[in-house]
Amino acid sequence: MLPDAERVEDGASQHYRALERLYESAPINDKFASRLEIRGEGLSRLTFSITQDVYHAAGAAHGTIYFKMLDDAAFYAANTLATDRFLLTTSFNLHFTKPVRVGEVVAEGRWVSGRRRVFVAESRLIDTEGDEIGRGTGTFMRSRIALSSLDGYSS
Repeated sequence: MLPDAERVEDGASQHYRALERLYESAPINDKFASRLEIRGEGLSRLTFSITQDVYHAAGAAHGTIYFKMLDDAAFYAANTLATDRFLLTTSFNLHFTKPVRVGEVVAEGRWVSGRRRVFVAESRLIDTEGDEIGRGTGTFMRSRIALSSLDGYSS
């Protein structure tokens, strides 16, 4: 029999891998070359490949790409603490600091507060030069959707 600490970590690891599968199973993510990695409780890392097909007319990635990356990173960081329910984004604030161009971009998410009904998490975007190119903060709330009812989570 495993000691309690190892069972908890094993359960947490299973939840993290299930969240990664859930991300991969979402149809929207077929449109983006991206990969989610849950790094521990309250921590996520999303790697995105930016291509010119997401550019606006002035030659940089459209703001929807910033939102997608920042929201996903913060969301999954928060959902590491909610093992029973799917969270929903209720608000999200973005700060753009540098244009996103072709290449790999990393979104790092971090849970900030909340464990019951409402969660707060933040995220930041880092480009290939190591510069922060955007930052976001979001609030997320428990939905009525059980994580175990979602095919991507339970497969």
